[in-house]
Amino acid sequence: MPSHHDLRSPNQSRRRSVTKPSTRSRKGIVVTQNRIASEVGARVLKEGGNAMDAAIAAAFAVGVVEPWMSGIGGVGALLHRNARTGKVTAVDFGGRSPAGLRLEDFKVTSDHDKANPFGWPAVAGNVNTVGAKAVVAPSQPAGLALAHKLLGSKPWARLVAPAAALADEGMVVDHHTTLTIANALADLRNDPGASERYLRGGCPPIAPAPQTGNEMLRLPAPTLARTLRTIASEGADAMYRGPLARAIAEDVQALGGYLSVEDMAGVAPVEREPLSRDYRGHRLTVLPELNGGPTLLLAFDHLARHGGAPTTHPDGDRFVAYATALAFAWDDRFRRMGDAGERGLPTSTTHLSVIDAEGNIVTLTQTLLSLFGSRIVLPKSGILMNNGINWFDPRPDRPNGLAPGKRGLSNYVPTLMEKDGMAVGIGGCGGRRIIPAVFQILAMMADFGWDLDTAFHQPRIDVSGGKAVTVDRRLPDATRHALSRSFDTMEVDPLPHPTNFTIAGAVRRLGSENEGATEPQQSWSEAVSEDEV
Repeated sequence: MPSHHDLRSPNQSRRRSVTKPSTRSRKGIVVTQNRIASEVGARVLKEGGNAMDAAIAAAFAVGVVEPWMSGIGGVGALLHRNARTGKVTAVDFGGRSPAGLRLEDFKVTSDHDKANPFGWPAVAGNVNTVGAKAVVAPSQPAGLALAHKLLGSKPWARLVAPAAALADEGMVVDHHTTLTIANALADLRNDPGASERYLRGGCPPIAPAPQTGNEMLRLPAPTLARTLRTIASEGADAMYRGPLARAIAEDVQALGGYLSVEDMAGVAPVEREPLSRDYRGHRLTVLPELNGGPTLLLAFDHLARHGGAPTTHPDGDRFVAYATALAFAWDDRFRRMGDAGERGLPTSTTHLSVIDAEGNIVTLTQTLLSLFGSRIVLPKSGILMNNGINWFDPRPDRPNGLAPGKRGLSNYVPTLMEKDGMAVGIGGCGGRRIIPAVFQILAMMADFGWDLDTAFHQPRIDVSGGKAVTVDRRLPDATRHALSRSFDTMEVDPLPHPTNFTIAGAVRRLGSENEGATEPQQSWSEAVSEDEV
């Protein structure tokens, strides 16, 4: 018999309600997980830049003001839709393990370890998660450079410069900053570079009370600012060849990792042929291969074949159909693609969606993988590095098994949906929670004709391949009961921390009007139009 568990905190208000209206404009809109980064992108649009220009500027900026999620030490992927021709361009800048990686350094100590957030067997010393051995070659600057070459219009230096200025100035400390740093405190203390950057006296920084009259507390990153200025003036290639590339490789190796100048020089983002499927007259497009796209399309295939026809609203039967389709897709993913863990952990990913006044769309996801990535800041370059090795099963004989020079399987899923003059670009952060969130938001828009504002305020479920379906307690009683009759369920609150559901972000074009929306529960994420800057 299915089981039901109420995991809501007894401290949490049952009357709390949070809303965040979508942004609408006939001009461009930038959606990111930080208001400052959204403003950076919106200014580029106001200056005449296109959607890709704004996305690149916002991507570099968000890596500075939301550093634990992404940055030039990470990886990612994007889709671009040309409003005039309908052509979709896909750029894959996923990670690859170092060629010199030694499998004998990753000793599996048990078959099951709940302490490992990705569900893999434990590795001695957690070296696949924390520290320099967990690092894969960072590809974010190279990926953005390829996108700029293909689709950008503004000078590269103009797009990178705001991020360098923000790094010099320093990110502002508020409650979210303090809480996020506290989550990684033990590991940040162990790395001199991370401790210097993010801690004060060995503790998380705390913003001064407003009544004291003090200025806002900031965490400047002058070494990172210098690196970003180098990338701005010399191009992204400066990070992969020459003095900066050598400095990155030397620092990683000095800390015990494998990354070499050859690994850096070998970073090569790829323009791929996107995958598309139809669902109820809507065209869905994703990236192929080692990301969440194929799994998302499989869930829509199952829903179309077996989910029946929707009624006038998402009732219990519809949510059961959504959950069933997602469970089927995850089962396939586990069997063929090898993603066996990652649920309910502090993941480190950020998503941004951009639409310009002409209706061109970019949906871009970039990541350090786990919160603060490998939790090391390189002393010579100031770069916070990823822990992409944790995307691999440490057992080499598994489908996604660890090996030198191998691409990892990620869960991000930038997606486009189109129908009759309407186009949506969407994605999210949150590890395996990204796929079910993007699936549900798009399915409900297709099933019920909703706009972004309605879809983003609709309570959701999470089906991430675990033993139970996570259920938002705001869903109607009948819906929750229908789910509990078919699945083991866990009832939770939609909170900014812990994030029980993905932080999604999207833009939409309908006729000549644009709309942008992001997760209501998140206090930093924002959709900013060029009218506002």
